[in-house]
Amino acid sequence: MSPSFTRTDRVSAELRRELGTLVHAAVRDHALPSVSVSDVEVTRDLDMATVWVIALLSEQSTAAVKALNAMAGELRTQLSRSMRLRRVPALRFRYDESVDRGERIDALLRADKPAQ
Repeated sequence: MSPSFTRTDRVSAELRRELGTLVHAAVRDHALPSVSVSDVEVTRDLDMATVWVIALLSEQSTAAVKALNAMAGELRTQLSRSMRLRRVPALRFRYDESVDRGERIDALLRADKPAQ
């Protein structure tokens, strides 16, 4: 039996693709810190989308997320032109700390590893 994908899954995937392109252009055009979209979670009623981003330099993540949240309305307008949705969800940008946590765990494991 194949897995069933809900409408929210399909909308999330499409938003991730579209926002990846738009965020990349925003970084280039507005001289923002380098970030990329890692995931998008859409509420069940398709009213709100949480956009998870990762930063090339984690110390610049706060500034990048703040700038993206300030541009959320403009990005939403651009999405409404490119996507076939009756209503595009409101965007909320958050920093995805999973990569940083993974690197920290990797560093701890390497430091704990005995020399051979």
